[in-house]
Amino acid sequence: MRNAKLLNYLHLHFIVFIWGFTAVLGALISIDAIPLVWYRMLLATGFVLLIVLYRKESLRLPWKTIASFCFVGFLISLHWLAFFSAIKVSNVSVTLAMMSTGAFFASFLEPIMYRRKVKKYEVFFGLIVVVGLYIIFKVESKYFLGIVLGLSSSFLGALFSVFNGKFVEKHSASVISFYELLAGVFCISVVLFFKGSFDASFFKISTIDWVYLIILASVCTAYAFIASVHVMKWISPYTMMLTTNMEPVYGILLALVILGDNEYMSPQFYYGALIILITVIINGYIKTRIKKAEFN
Repeated sequence: MRNAKLLNYLHLHFIVFIWGFTAVLGALISIDAIPLVWYRMLLATGFVLLIVLYRKESLRLPWKTIASFCFVGFLISLHWLAFFSAIKVSNVSVTLAMMSTGAFFASFLEPIMYRRKVKKYEVFFGLIVVVGLYIIFKVESKYFLGIVLGLSSSFLGALFSVFNGKFVEKHSASVISFYELLAGVFCISVVLFFKGSFDASFFKISTIDWVYLIILASVCTAYAFIASVHVMKWISPYTMMLTTNMEPVYGILLALVILGDNEYMSPQFYYGALIILITVIINGYIKTRIKKAEFN
C-alpha cells in the first residue's frame, strides 16, 4: 500500500510538471490563440474517444447530463482561450503567476456551489493575494492585458473545476472529458465559422507546430486530465492541492530554461508571485486541517 501511494505521488508530480510544460508549448506554437485552442480540443477529443473505446465505456447518458457537460466544455474553451491569449500578449511567467490564484477563486466559488458561508480566513487570505497581485501589476504594468487575461483564465478554471468535482463523483473522467472537449470544439467552430476563419491559411500548419499540438493534445490534455483524476484515489486532497500549486513553479522554471530572456522578470514580480503561492498553500493547509477536525 505504501509503495502504491509513493508511486502515485510521484505520478502526480509528473502530471503537474506536464501542466507546467503546457504553457511553454503555448509559447512555442506559432499560431494564434483561437486556432491553437481549436486544434488542441479537436485532437484531444479524438485521443479521449480512443481511450473510451479501449475501456469499452458507454457514452449513453441522459440528455440533461450531457447538456451539463457541454456547458462546462464551453467554460473550458473560454478558459483555454484566455490562457493562451495571455501567453501570446505577455509571457509564460506572467500567465502562470496569475493562474496560481485559482485556488482562491475556488474557495469563494465553492460556498456558492455548496451553499455554505464564506469563512473569515478565506477573506483575509484573499486580501493578501490582492497585495501580491498589486505588486505584480505595479512593476509589470506593460503586461496589463496578459495579467487580466491570466486572471480571467484562472477564474474560469476554478469554475469548471468546481463543476467537474461534482461530475466525477458519478461519472467516468474520460466520458466527462469527451463531452466537454467535444462541446468546446463546437463552440469555437461556430465562432470561427461566423468570422470566416476557416480558409486555406487556417489549415496551413508547420510540421513543428503539428508536433507541439499533438503533444499538447495527447500528453498535456487527454492523458494528464484522466491521470489526475485517477491519482485522487490514492492522494489526499491536501497533498493534491499542495502539489498542484507547484505548476507555476515548474512552468516558470521551464520557461526560463527553454524560452530564455523573454521570461526574465523583475525581482518584485517574483516577490508578488511568491506571496500568492505561499498564501494559497497556507490556505489549503488550514482548510484541510478544518476538514479533518470536522470529520473526526
